[in-house]
Order: sequence, then C-alpha cells, then structure tokens
Amino acid sequence: MFSLSPHPIDPEHLRKAILSPEGGALVEFSGTVRIHNCDRDVSTLEYEGAEALAKKEFDKIEAEAHETFKVLRIHCTHRVGRLTPGETSVWIGVTAIHRDAAFAACQFAINQLKRRLPIWKKEHYANGDSGWINAP
Repeated sequence: MFSLSPHPIDPEHLRKAILSPEGGALVEFSGTVRIHNCDRDVSTLEYEGAEALAKKEFDKIEAEAHETFKVLRIHCTHRVGRLTPGETSVWIGVTAIHRDAAFAACQFAINQLKRRLPIWKKEHYANGDSGWINAP
C-alpha cells in the first residue's frame, strides 16, 4: 500500500494498520528532512510526485518484496508539499513472520522507492538559493 500525503505523517496510525497477529517482526524506516545537505544549510524541502504513477510502481515494488522476502504487509507514505527540517518525509513499515525478512524488505523498499518512483525534491537553502535534487 502506498500514498502521497500533504499532511504530516503519523507513524503510530500507520503502524497499527500493518500489524498482524501472524507477524513476529515489524520494521520501520522513517526518513526526515535534515538541516544540512552537501555542506549547505537547508531551510525547507519541497516534494512533488505523480501519485497514480507512484502507486502503480510501488505496487510492483511491494509484489517483488512479497515474493523475495515473504513479508506479510508493507505500507509506505511519502509527503508532498513544503517540509521543514525535522519533519518526516517518508515512512515505510514492513511486517513479517521473522525479523530478517522484515529488515531486508524494508531496506529493499526504500532503496527501490528512491530509484523508481516519480517523486521529486527541491531544496531551499538558508542563503535563498534552491535546486532540484536528482531530478530527471
């Protein structure tokens, strides 16, 4: 399951949605906006995404994770809009019967998300400059 959201991410709510009585492990990744990047002071980040395309591609990532790691559930929420340092920009949760599968699938999911999803990030710097990061 995947969603883009203009609202702050609530990990507690998302965690409850993926817990399963069959699961012995829950692994979460929470990406936050950092105040420094590439030796520059970051004042805000701006995320844009193509939701329909991102959902379709994350469905593929989720299917690959289920097949490869035998996980129970995966959920990802990514913010869009303007965020400040310290805010959560992305949250991924994975449940599995065993911890090794949950850890591996969570790492796989964030790495594939960064590589494959149409989500773009623009950094705004304290000196007034800005620039898109890893944009096509």
